[in-house]
Order: sequence, then C-alpha cells, then structure tokens
Amino acid sequence: MNCWGVIPAAGAGRRMGSAVPKQYLPLGGNTVLQHSVDCLFSDARIGAVVVALGAGDAHWSTLQAPAGRRLLRAPGGVERCDSVRNALHVVAEHGDAGDWVLVHDAARPCLRPEDLQHLLDALWDDPVGGLLAVPARDTMKRADAHDRVSETVERNCLWHALTPQMFRLGALADALTAAREGGLAVTDEASALELAGASPRLVEGHGDNIKITRPEDLALAEFFLRIQERL
Repeated sequence: MNCWGVIPAAGAGRRMGSAVPKQYLPLGGNTVLQHSVDCLFSDARIGAVVVALGAGDAHWSTLQAPAGRRLLRAPGGVERCDSVRNALHVVAEHGDAGDWVLVHDAARPCLRPEDLQHLLDALWDDPVGGLLAVPARDTMKRADAHDRVSETVERNCLWHALTPQMFRLGALADALTAAREGGLAVTDEASALELAGASPRLVEGHGDNIKITRPEDLALAEFFLRIQERL
C-alpha cells in the first residue's frame, strides 16, 4: 500500500496583499510552501508529494524533497477541488485506487509531525478515512442576513476542520468528480466524501496547525515553528 501527499498550491492569496503568492512568502528562512512540503515528508510512509501549481508559477524549482522521495507537479485548477483532482490524476499514473492520499493545505506550515503520525496510525485500517480537526472551544453564533445573531449553536459536537485529510485515491477521486459534475461546491475533501454518503473520521490534532491567510498569520506561524523547535 502506497501513501501519497497532495498539496493544492495554485491560489494567489489575495488577502495577504503581497506581490508574491502567499505560499512562497518567506517564513523562518524558507518559504511557506516548503515548510508544508516538509511537514508531509516528516513521515517515512509518504513516499511522494504532488503539488498542484498555477500555469505561471515561477518558483517551483525552489522546492526540495528529501533523498529517496519524489516531488511531482500537477496543473492547478480554477478552484481548490479542481487542483486536487488534477493532482489525483498524477497520483493515479503511479499508484493504485486503494492507495492513501493525504491532502494538505499549502499554507499550513505548522503541522506537527506527531499529529501527522497520529492521523496515519488512526486511519491506516479505516474503511473510509478522515481528517485532522480540533473541537470548537468558543461559543458559536449563527448570523442572519444582517449580521445579527439568530441563534447560539451548541458547540459540543462542533469541530474545526484542519488538514491533512486522508482518503483512498479511488474513493476521493470519484467523490470529487461526482461533486463537480453535480454542481456542488466543496471546500475540503471530507465534504466530497460526505456528499457521497461516507462518514469521515475526526482525528484530534493541535490548534497550532494554522492556515496562513492574513499578514499577521506569518508572525504567528513563525512563533509556532520556533516553539516546535523547527526553526
């Protein structure tokens, strides 16, 4: 059984307000994307990572993989799910439908190696797969059309979805294709599996697995990486 990493990295990250796509912004002496690639390669079970990149990406050559591992490129798509589907096509050229695929956000450079190991261990024999997540801690409010509170939502069963999200190659590809053909918007891989009738498993991770979205997130990510002794 093979295990693959997939990173959709074709976005521009406009909310960062920088001339460089956010995945290539400097972070602790490296790029955000290189840190995210390194996160996946921290577990020896992941033999290759496929990165989906925009057509005009001029920074691909800066990415590096450890000796004996493969770093492959796929064309990016209009939406995240399109980029993931394109990456899965590349995986399918080298792997089998039963292989595990872990999809990780390009802008999540603080994934802890122990969380990745925990995810792989927890799901290795799971019939569906699942994702890293953290239970909601804050009081959750639902807003109406005027940004007024319409109700307080019970948080006991609410989780914040993180990445990686880990599913079988064949099942994930079929679920994403079905969602796309049905005109259904999915913002993560678990959503596609849910629409296909599956129930992905939630595996608890750490809250420092943040997604860099705004400029202030870079400083927070560097802080977390230093705490983890990765810088």
